[in-house]
Amino acid sequence: MSRMTSWTVAPEPYDSPVAAALWRAYYTEVSDRYYLLHEGRRTEPEELEREVTRADWSALTPPKGRLLVARYDGEPAGTAGVRLLDVDTAELKRVYVREELRGKGGGPLLVRAAEDTARELGAGRLILDTRNDLTEARTLYARLGYVETEPHNDDQYAEHWFTKRL
Repeated sequence: MSRMTSWTVAPEPYDSPVAAALWRAYYTEVSDRYYLLHEGRRTEPEELEREVTRADWSALTPPKGRLLVARYDGEPAGTAGVRLLDVDTAELKRVYVREELRGKGGGPLLVRAAEDTARELGAGRLILDTRNDLTEARTLYARLGYVETEPHNDDQYAEHWFTKRL
């Protein structure tokens, strides 16, 4: 008999131990990818600590934001953040699924849950940015109906900007 596996997505406090572990995994991956591409090296431990410590995720708290955590068979597996920017616009932040669980439906599930959350916050549009080397993310967003658009911020790492009407 085959074992059933399942995904769930639920809000999580941005400063919980579960969120902290997923932030660290996220930053380790995206930072290593960036430095390997641009400098031929992995992230130094002190660089990683600086980024993790410096990040302020308090905008992902109610009433104007949420952090969502995906679990696969009950184990923390990914994140997506939503923060309301104005009366009609929310921003999708830090969509991440652990590498070993990619391709199992968690990414689309997280993004759709984030879209539902943005609607609950009153947004009619969701925007996001991503890097050129995060091709999986760009492919996912395009597949889910996001359209590449002009820059909406000046983030030093952003190379692609997307929007979607909700």
